[in-house]
Order: sequence, then structure tokens, then C-alpha cells
Amino acid sequence: MIPPLKGTDDAHKAIVWMEEFRCNYMPVIDDGKLLGFISEEIIFERNEVDKPVRDFALVGQQCYVHLDTHFYDILKVAAEHKLQMVAVLNEQLTYCGVITVQDTLTSFAQTAAVQLPGGILVLSMNFNDYSLSEISRLIEENHAKILSSIVKEDPLDANKIRLTLKINQQEMSRIVATLERFNYKVIGRYQENKPIAGEKDRIDMLLRYLDI
Repeated sequence: MIPPLKGTDDAHKAIVWMEEFRCNYMPVIDDGKLLGFISEEIIFERNEVDKPVRDFALVGQQCYVHLDTHFYDILKVAAEHKLQMVAVLNEQLTYCGVITVQDTLTSFAQTAAVQLPGGILVLSMNFNDYSLSEISRLIEENHAKILSSIVKEDPLDANKIRLTLKINQQEMSRIVATLERFNYKVIGRYQENKPIAGEKDRIDMLLRYLDI
């Protein structure tokens, strides 16, 4: 729903649109191609509101995804470029629109992995010890299923990873005991006893899931 600026549009128009659409950045295109993103800060640094936006030091020229990109990758690209929106391009790299981080989180929060009741486990391990099939087998021996999983580098130790699992059970004591018996280190557990109703609650749960 956020329209792109043309490269020939002046900076004053960019400021007006940013205020109208309540966003900190606006995409800039030229002949259907992404030139980058402009912000009020970029404009005020030069203080030339009559200049066309293509003449400014635009950012995020590589901040784009394709039409079939997964939620995770959209969030990753946004985080890498420190922007709250990502351009969407087709196979010919023609601009199709933008998706905001908030839009992505809202859509992701509708997925079964977030909606269904269950619990979240966070494991820390050496990357060489990571085997989702083995961990899944141990969990399924306790009559549970993994609904979703996320792997990311442990912020406290670059040689380790953190594995976040959404499991379709609220009571996880037996699962934790089984994992620990096989030398898996469980560093966090969170329980959800009922389906998540409100959009804010779903997004809060998703953020907890993604950011542990």
C-alpha cells in the first residue's frame, strides 16, 4: 500500500509522503527498477528539498526479495539493511512493491506454528552436534511433534548455535528430561496453554519465538 517515488520526484514530495504513509523510508524507482530508499534524515543532511530524490545518497539498493521469498528471508534482508521495509522484485528485477516488517510479522503470526497451542524449547549446542532428525526422534518418542524450528548463531558463542523449537505439547518436562539425558542443553522453555487470539498476542509470541 506504500507507493514508490519516481527518481524525478523532489525531496519535498518524499517528506510529505513519508508523513502521509507514516513510514521512515520511501522506495525510489526509475523505469520500474529499484534505485534504493530515501529517508527524512538523508534529505535533511543536504537540506535541498527541491532536488530530485535520485540525486540523494539513497540506501538499501540491495534491500529486496523476490515474489516467492519466505518469511524468514524477508526478515533477514530487512535486518541486514536495518530497514523496516523490503522491496519486492520479479524475476526480471522489475519493482512490484514493498513489504514492511510489520506486514511480514502479521502474516507470519497467522501460521499454524504460531497459532496452534504448544510450547517452545530453546537448545544450545555445537553446530557439529546438530541433527534435527535425531532431536525430532527423541521428541516423537514422547508422543509430541515439532511444528517449526529456527536455527541461528548463539550470540554468546560463535562456535555454537541456538535451536528454537515449537512443539505441539504444553507439558514438556518429559521431553526436556529425554533431551538432557542425551546431552542436549535446554536453555529456555516457554509454555502456551491455549490458542493465541489477538493479533498483538500472536505477534508478541512470534517475536519471542524469533528473538530468543
